[in-house]
Amino acid sequence: MKRLIIILILAVPALFVSAQGTAVKWYSIEEAVALAKTSPRPIFVDAYTDWCGWCKKLDKDTFSHPIIAEILNTQYYAVKFDAEGREPVTFQGRKFVNDGSLGRTHQLAYALLQGKLGYPTVVFLTASSELITPVSGYKTPAQIEPMLQYFAGTSWQRQSYEDFMKTFTSRVKQ
Repeated sequence: MKRLIIILILAVPALFVSAQGTAVKWYSIEEAVALAKTSPRPIFVDAYTDWCGWCKKLDKDTFSHPIIAEILNTQYYAVKFDAEGREPVTFQGRKFVNDGSLGRTHQLAYALLQGKLGYPTVVFLTASSELITPVSGYKTPAQIEPMLQYFAGTSWQRQSYEDFMKTFTSRVKQ
């Protein structure tokens, strides 16, 4: 009987954790670029700031969704990038810093967001680190799922997003 109780005590938390879904595996931009060179996948960048309430909501409600986390973990190298961070970053052979010349904004955030500084902004890059597009604003799991699927493969090169959406079937329950 004691053995059964111990097994139940150990099993219940494990079931609870697996029911919550998989967490997104976040990389630095340098790690993502290196991984994409050896095992090509597009790169997804979440550009956030510490003070941004919508960024926190995106983390809590969208990136924690099991389907969104699964897509990010299996089809992308996901990068969490503090757009006001102070760490120097080397990207595409160039060193980017936050030296105060752009206010509080890191030079890499400015480049990836094409100077349109609004948070949160997610950025889609090819496996060779070329910019596809930044997408600004909070997105629900149902809103971001088709974007993730569209930019994960070659659909974005062959058809418009509007045409893609005509045949897209969501796995996210509304």
